Amino acid sequence: MSPLFSTSGAGKWVGLVAAIWVQAVCGNNYTFANYSHALKSLMALTQLQLNNLSVAKDVGKAFGLVSGFASDCLPTSVLLIIGSLEGLIGYGAQWLVVSQRIHPLPYWQMCIFLCLGGNSTTWMNTAVLVTCMRNFPKNRGPVSGILKGYLGLSTAIFTDICTALFSSDPSTFLFILAVVPAVVCLVAAFFLHETPPASKRSEFQQETKYFNIFNAMAITVAVYLLAFDITGSHGQLLSLVFAVGLLILLATPLGVPLYSILSKPRSTSDIEQPMQVPLLVNQSKKPKTTTTTGVELQYLERKQPSIGQDHTIVEMIRTFDFWVLFVSFLCGVGTGLCVMNNMGQMGIALGYSDVSIFISLTSIWGFFGRIGSGLLSEYFIWKFGTPRPLWNAASQVIMAVGYIIMAFALPGSLYIGSILVGICYGVRLTITVPVASELFGLKYYGLLYNILILNLPVGSFLFSGLLAGYLYDAQAIAVPGGGNTCVGAHCYCLVFVIMAITCVLGLGLDILLAIRTRNVYIRIHESKRSIATSTPDSSPAKC
Repeated sequence: MSPLFSTSGAGKWVGLVAAIWVQAVCGNNYTFANYSHALKSLMALTQLQLNNLSVAKDVGKAFGLVSGFASDCLPTSVLLIIGSLEGLIGYGAQWLVVSQRIHPLPYWQMCIFLCLGGNSTTWMNTAVLVTCMRNFPKNRGPVSGILKGYLGLSTAIFTDICTALFSSDPSTFLFILAVVPAVVCLVAAFFLHETPPASKRSEFQQETKYFNIFNAMAITVAVYLLAFDITGSHGQLLSLVFAVGLLILLATPLGVPLYSILSKPRSTSDIEQPMQVPLLVNQSKKPKTTTTTGVELQYLERKQPSIGQDHTIVEMIRTFDFWVLFVSFLCGVGTGLCVMNNMGQMGIALGYSDVSIFISLTSIWGFFGRIGSGLLSEYFIWKFGTPRPLWNAASQVIMAVGYIIMAFALPGSLYIGSILVGICYGVRLTITVPVASELFGLKYYGLLYNILILNLPVGSFLFSGLLAGYLYDAQAIAVPGGGNTCVGAHCYCLVFVIMAITCVLGLGLDILLAIRTRNVYIRIHESKRSIATSTPDSSPAKC
């Protein structure tokens, strides 16, 4: 790292900026609808075969367990480099096929390359999330919201850049997906690493201040993208101006670490004392009145950690709360991913020739869901001790409403449904990240995160590969040259109804988890309040 950014204060903010840039370019898993129709035409696929290609892409996330294990023994830079190379190979091969530089590969080989491209994002996400959650352990909600927010915007960033400069050409789109994330990850590998977390009240106040600035910057990017999407077609000059403006906005987060350096006090005489306030009060550290020896006590604690303490993976999967979280997450992200993977065919079925607007709307409003849920959930924990899973429950209700609206296929229903599903999908991804760390700890978080995102390939297979694929093909008619097509509201009506019912199931599970973890969030609430009312930095905090 450059000596300019080597200080612990500026270094962690440079790392967060690098993480933001990685997240802004690694949402390529959600862009399948942008080029799926080209693959279907070139390879003469049925909808079921096409959906299974999207499942292969999402199965790549199942191998994210490898990146989870690796995060405990490899530095962040190595994780980023592995992810960048996988993405370059996986999406590069798809680009060669769609651009017709090579003949279409056999179906099984395409599955492998899509799987490789899908797995690349797990290395990037693991590197970013594990590092930043450890760098900012007292602000997991805001950090998750910012990072997942930019991840949500990445689809819109890619889509709008390609629309503005290359007329939504699918081969150019795939070339961008292959090259840009690889370059960004290689740059980020020099700056993103673990740093000591905040330990003084002034540092916590600085984090709150800077997170608000990052949120404002992210919202500005989202509004900028939304304005481009809703203003219709644009000329070549205006599109070029838009692209340049977007790149400038994406560079603005770098102003935070620069400001941190310039505003750093020159005097070092007032040494601040660290605050010894844990995020969760460890009940096992209270004085013991029994005669149990220390070794025996540690053994018992390892065998039976309570919710809120560090769990090993085996201990975690033995808990009922983990499976409630896992299945409720499946109900939300599995159905949402089905919409994203099939958006191209959904739009065509309802008579839209260009579906890029729906892909962008899902991405942009997904951002608002991510950034808003991260901020609001953190505020309500601080203010009232509100269990974070309640926000997942609320998202299930809204998502079910979105599916019902799309099932009716009324004029404008795909616009409304795209917005609602995007918001709720963003909420689910953002809220589940800190919930997992708050319930099961940060020690094995890299592996824990990748176990949870197994829901993506599982959900993709169940809802996209099986449900949507079979029901679409049952309604479709064959077309000359191979493949099939379906036009009309009936193509996806039953799919939407079944997914709405699934969300109702997820709602019940999220409410159950919120009730069961109420005490955990009360302790987090008390810890946050104690930090806010603690003594000034100049005097030692009481242990």
